[in-house]
Amino acid sequence: MVYDRTRRTGDARQAAEAAFKAATTKPVAPAPAPAPKPPVAAPGARESVTLRLDSAVLEYFQKDGPGWQDRINDALKRLIGA
Repeated sequence: MVYDRTRRTGDARQAAEAAFKAATTKPVAPAPAPAPKPPVAAPGARESVTLRLDSAVLEYFQKDGPGWQDRINDALKRLIGA
């Protein structure tokens, strides 16, 4: 049996600790990108909403046929002075 009698440089324990640390250390994550700004609505753009109305109010605006949603919108705009 032949033994390897060459001298080793460096400490085996330090090498093992360095390898363990490298394998178990989480990499530093880059800073998160800033949140994107919401798009700016065009002037006069409309949004879809759900609105609960009394049946009498709904019947009043629907009695003249199509366009009842526009009529409700116009009435609300007059109410707020827009």
